[in-house]
Amino acid sequence: MLQLGSSTIASGGASRPDAASRVLLVFPRFNPNSFWALKDSCRVADAKAPSPPLGLLTVAAMLPPEWPVRLVDCNTVDLSDDDLASVDLVMTGGMLPQADHALEVIARCRAAGVPVCVGGPDATSRPDLYVDADFRVLGEAEGILERFLAAWRAGERCGTFEAVKFQADVTASPVPRWDLIDFSDYLFVGLQYSRGCPFTCEFCDIIELYGRVPRAKRTDQILAELDRLLALGHRGHVDFVDDNLIGNKKALKKFLPELKAWQVTHGYPFMFSTEASLNLADDEQLLAMMRDANFFVVFIGIESGDDATLVSMQKKQNTRRSIAGSVERIYAAGLFAIAGFIIGFDTETGAVRQQMGDTIDATAIPIAVLGLLTALPNTQLSRRLTREGRTIEGWAQSPEGSGDQCTAGLNFHTLRPRRDVLDDYKAVLERINAPEAFFDRLTRVTAALRRPRLDVRFNARHWARNLRVFGRTALEITLHRPALRWPFWRFLAFALARNPRAVEFVLMNVVMFLHVGRFSRFVVDDMERRIAAIDAGHDPAQPPRVSLAAVPAVATA
Repeated sequence: MLQLGSSTIASGGASRPDAASRVLLVFPRFNPNSFWALKDSCRVADAKAPSPPLGLLTVAAMLPPEWPVRLVDCNTVDLSDDDLASVDLVMTGGMLPQADHALEVIARCRAAGVPVCVGGPDATSRPDLYVDADFRVLGEAEGILERFLAAWRAGERCGTFEAVKFQADVTASPVPRWDLIDFSDYLFVGLQYSRGCPFTCEFCDIIELYGRVPRAKRTDQILAELDRLLALGHRGHVDFVDDNLIGNKKALKKFLPELKAWQVTHGYPFMFSTEASLNLADDEQLLAMMRDANFFVVFIGIESGDDATLVSMQKKQNTRRSIAGSVERIYAAGLFAIAGFIIGFDTETGAVRQQMGDTIDATAIPIAVLGLLTALPNTQLSRRLTREGRTIEGWAQSPEGSGDQCTAGLNFHTLRPRRDVLDDYKAVLERINAPEAFFDRLTRVTAALRRPRLDVRFNARHWARNLRVFGRTALEITLHRPALRWPFWRFLAFALARNPRAVEFVLMNVVMFLHVGRFSRFVVDDMERRIAAIDAGHDPAQPPRVSLAAVPAVATA
């Protein structure tokens, strides 16, 4: 074995002179039963996937400029045998809900005799799952890719490379290769400002992957990325994919005025979304700065409205506060919220279904992403459950383990009866995703949302797409979603009369609910099958599963 820095490489073919290698980047398909596929939302927007693979596009920019590089996003197009036959190296990887297809891609590459390199968050968290790949590049690419490239140029054809944790210099990260994609294939485009989160939530893998000390890019880096998006013709929605944008408030407050100035100079071509912790609501100055830069939505991890449960999961930052009051301050600043909630914690009681539903109702958050607790690999939670002997071996390969946090959670032995947890989860899903309940929350958000008056230059392409999306949404709801028809039209009349400046933004919730409504029906049906299997005395990991594709896209919420 040869040692190269912190990597271990098996000796392969003989060294050869460096040559331009033809590289194919392959982004695996998301599990079709994943919430995050957003199939119905993409369909009405005439998009093929929610967003392009930012990680692979960044890796593409880190490869030698003379190397020919192509991208196949399997969420938008199929990977063909010709694709594999025309390249020297395939690079792939993704997140946990993409694992099944990532392993398929690796198997196809091996069968075709094409070296394949895997990386990304799932391979980093579960390297043993990817042993069939020729190369494994684990950790942040900026900290290890050069070592892999040196070995490849030297003729090595297998090996494992592992970056030193949390040491990657994000200020060295290049502008992603957005020229490799077609923007019209996607709902929005992502970019990254920082990595890491200062909090210690027990169930979260972000601090395990990126650390607790947020590292931010320089302002000129982000503005260069926006310049590139603008030059390539993108307009509209850009997502800051940071797991907690406000993890380093000091750096963010220096950056946001520069972002606002860039937006003003260019006529506000972009509107921004991001993810942040709930304590964002405590900083009025920061909220105002985000509003003025044209942030319009923030995803917040609320998880639970019960203080004891929040303390048990080490999310104390959400305690000792009114969650509803915090969200109201975000609305008042001009941003609406999407939020994550979780059922399955040890401290929960039979009161969780009422409490969870009441919390979501009180916040008026239209899109509440409710999942089952999942012990992700290499988290504090998974380590604790392993010590307690509560993990379920082989869960990921079982019928229940296929999907994401909405369908494949509870991969451990629960303290409460499993049937009760599943029944509570089902009841909350049915309550919050009933059409009248959704539109009631959306109506209250519309009344509260204080969007700023910005000097936005008219962009024909952006508004033409918005009009097409609205037309398709209205047509689908009117003709094919009877449960949504009258609530939608009543809501639209209210929004136009009460808060027209917010209409573009609140309608995004309706587009998203086209997917959420059908997906929640699929999950409820799945929970009913699992509960029936438990009642029949069967192993809870073995009930029959169906695909989301089997749930009708029309005539449902």
